Amino acid sequence: MTPTPGKQLPPAAGPDAGRRTVRLDGSAEDDLRGLFGQSTAVFASLAGPAHMVEAANAAFFTAIGGGDRARTGVPIGQLMPELAGQGFLALLDQVYRTGRRHTGRDARILLGTGSAAREAFFDFTYEPRLDAGANVIGVRVIGVETTQVKQAQRLTAEHRALLEQIARQAPLEQVLEGMARTIEDLTPDEVLVSVLLADADGLHLRHGAAPSLPDFYNKAIDGIATGDGVGSCGTAAHRRQMVIVTDIANDPFWDDFRDLAEQADVAACWSTPILARDGSLLGTFAMYHRTPRAPQDTDLALARVFAGTAALAIERHQAEQARLAAEASEKAARKDLAFLLEASTALTSHLDPAHTLERLAAFCAPALAPLCVIDVVDAGRLRRIATAAPSPGAQALLASRLPLYEAGDDAISRVLATGLTEVSRRGPGGPGPTPWHELEVTGYLCVPLLDRGRAFGTMTLLSTGAHTLDGHTIALAEEIARRAASAALNARQYDQRVTLARDLQAGLLLAEVPAVPGADIATYYSPAGEGLDIGGDFYDVFPLADGTWAFMLGDVCGRGAFAATTTALVRHTARAVAPLLAGPDAVVRAVNKALHDRPDSHNTGFVTLVYGHLTPGADGLDIALVRAGHTFPVHLDAGHTARPVACEGTLLGITTDPHLPVHHLRLRPAESLLFYTDGITEARDGSGEQFGEDRLVQALSGGGGHRTAAEVIDRLTHAVREFNDATDIDDDQAALVLTATPPTAG
Repeated sequence: MTPTPGKQLPPAAGPDAGRRTVRLDGSAEDDLRGLFGQSTAVFASLAGPAHMVEAANAAFFTAIGGGDRARTGVPIGQLMPELAGQGFLALLDQVYRTGRRHTGRDARILLGTGSAAREAFFDFTYEPRLDAGANVIGVRVIGVETTQVKQAQRLTAEHRALLEQIARQAPLEQVLEGMARTIEDLTPDEVLVSVLLADADGLHLRHGAAPSLPDFYNKAIDGIATGDGVGSCGTAAHRRQMVIVTDIANDPFWDDFRDLAEQADVAACWSTPILARDGSLLGTFAMYHRTPRAPQDTDLALARVFAGTAALAIERHQAEQARLAAEASEKAARKDLAFLLEASTALTSHLDPAHTLERLAAFCAPALAPLCVIDVVDAGRLRRIATAAPSPGAQALLASRLPLYEAGDDAISRVLATGLTEVSRRGPGGPGPTPWHELEVTGYLCVPLLDRGRAFGTMTLLSTGAHTLDGHTIALAEEIARRAASAALNARQYDQRVTLARDLQAGLLLAEVPAVPGADIATYYSPAGEGLDIGGDFYDVFPLADGTWAFMLGDVCGRGAFAATTTALVRHTARAVAPLLAGPDAVVRAVNKALHDRPDSHNTGFVTLVYGHLTPGADGLDIALVRAGHTFPVHLDAGHTARPVACEGTLLGITTDPHLPVHHLRLRPAESLLFYTDGITEARDGSGEQFGEDRLVQALSGGGGHRTAAEVIDRLTHAVREFNDATDIDDDQAALVLTATPPTAG
């Protein structure tokens, strides 16, 4: 920019000589006025064909360079020899000869020669000077320098381009370098621009852009601290004010950087802090000069304008980086959540504790670390239950390293003892030979598997090569270990509960079908669901006096412990009273009385029951039975024709005087009698339709040959399974088949 006359800085004295601190509270209007400048009219009167300078105003002499050029009585071609080669002297000659004026707009002219030459633009008029006789005696030069306006127009266009780049979210480095080059190109005097960016804490400045400064200089000042006396930039950042050092060689702010500045061939530096809207430090904007120099008002305005532009670019960049960081964090969180959800689903899909921990190892390697081992305490000993590695050889090595439960210097033992996660950048260690060196283990993370705060096992992740165990991995590992421990404990509890239910159910059922002379007996039982609850279906066969046998099949209302106690009550009551009472109806009434005599807290649900006595004979089985609200028995004759046996009776546990008639029938050889619970006929297919009694009768009917009691049950259960088609069973299923056998020879 062309210096404005009268605006040079006065020399300073004292310790701050050559330095100024400028406040940053100037308005944008003042900055634009300073950049655009105030145009000044130039005037010169030339005489004769040689264009002798007769008179000129001060603005004319200032525009052409002042100094020894500020004189009259000299031809303008001699005063300004550079005009000859640019066509301006020819235009003067033309006006002088023709007497016609000439006007130029935004005419470009180089003023001065050599390194002192400067580019300028003028609107001008050459008009002839006439004497009294209308003869041309000279030329009058009138003009207005438009250099500053021209530069302001270029500056505005470049500034607009920078703002468009910022709006398009161009990379910050590109915007800052473009800004630096724009200022360097638009400033008449050579200037070197540098932008430094502040760290988040505002205590250090990092390289941002400096396209014309030497690389060694940019590297040397990259990371300088902010503080009073730390060069122009460090001081400006600390004070939050523009700092102007006009002579680096003699300024104490540059004591630590003077040799560096001399190597970079810079002698003056004006630094402006770049501040955010909230006043926080974003960086500094510096203008370097090769020679000691004080700034003009236009320089100060330029610094403020572009410091504001840089602030806009940096804030936009920081906002975009924050947005990208938030998106990345959200994406990572979604990825972590998906990983944990997938792992949780896999860990809870099997109700086997060992399988659960095997899935844990498979999920963690290689997702969290290259190698993983799972160890659990079993009967006071530490057992390696699962390993995961990229190769069978590595997996075998992991399996071969069995830690000792009581080893104090083993990471796994320490974690089991403390219940706290342990992480290290070395192998887990421990006594005896270890495979960690062969596996190239560089670190480990040992996480406890906890049961109510007490460790029952550990999950150990092992790093190899360049892999590292960071805080994110540790957090994920602890969370998945927590979920895996819960899943394993649930699986263990499920297994224990199934075993308990199975054992209790077995105690309520007939352990082994006895051998009854003249009869072939088979039983069937299938619990509902997963077998976690004790069912209410039961059956029994036991001997009485004189070759008679008692049999029963029943269904207790409900499931679980109350059903178990009721089942036990019915069975044991029947077994206890049957030898003492005359007929099956008396036994069933005794059972009904026992149900009514129960305390209210011991469940008051009803019971359906078929109870009877069978006596083997020469030509079959004589059967007397009581049906107390249960499903109808089904008779299957020797020709395999099935039909329900009509016999009435009231269910038990409802009234103290139930209607319990005794029904008598004879089973001839090869004939069968089927007793079953309603879980069979109420089995449903996928559409919700029940199996029903008709399908039961149809499944048993037809076919040829002799059928054993077990074959009758197989035929029935096969039909139910085909109908059910793997749909969950809603109720227990039980069956008892009595088949009369032919008399044995002799």
